[in-house]
Amino acid sequence: MSAKYKILIIDDHPMFRDGLKTIVRSGAAYEIAGEAGNCAEGLAQARSIKPDLVIVDISLPDGNGIDLARDILALAPQTKVVMLSMHSKVDFIATAFQAGVSGYLAKESSREQLLQALDAVMAGRQYLDGSLSPRVVTELLARPNEETRTTDAAYGKLSRREQQVLRLLAEGHAPAVIAERLFISRKTVENHRTNILAKLGIKSPVALVRYAARLGLIDLETEE
Repeated sequence: MSAKYKILIIDDHPMFRDGLKTIVRSGAAYEIAGEAGNCAEGLAQARSIKPDLVIVDISLPDGNGIDLARDILALAPQTKVVMLSMHSKVDFIATAFQAGVSGYLAKESSREQLLQALDAVMAGRQYLDGSLSPRVVTELLARPNEETRTTDAAYGKLSRREQQVLRLLAEGHAPAVIAERLFISRKTVENHRTNILAKLGIKSPVALVRYAARLGLIDLETEE
């Protein structure tokens, strides 16, 4: 019998991780190699375990799953990443695939869908759960518009810490709260905010929120 694929699960809810582990273990080709509850733990586990595939939540306490996916793939490009998300918007999906993930799955997906996703990405295919077809996503990524190119380039100018501060600011957290969460001073947060606005060419808090939403860093809840 061939060796099983090693799976790393990164999600901040222990009960949800337990459910994922049960599903993954039910697949004959997979074994749980590790689990983590945030970005820092997840990256450390990925470096130590060298998993074949990582299942990661898009929203984590100390960052977002898309940035974490980029870091993991920079560390080990051969690793497959499947993103779990509550968001089905095109912007989130496009940003995730641009980051290099191989699969995008709704968190409420069934056991069968999760195993299908794992089988697909380990076979070298992309997997997308939802109403959009892989062909639409592929076309979207192949021909990004000018705004997307500019957005990606500007975001890449930010340091990892500035990216963290950007997401927390866009979520509506006050500088004092951000300082406490990131273990830095409020003055440092203010300096990061100034630098972020300058690098991105953004002048207002509202524009910053819209920018973060467009990149998929946060979700702008809208009532239909």
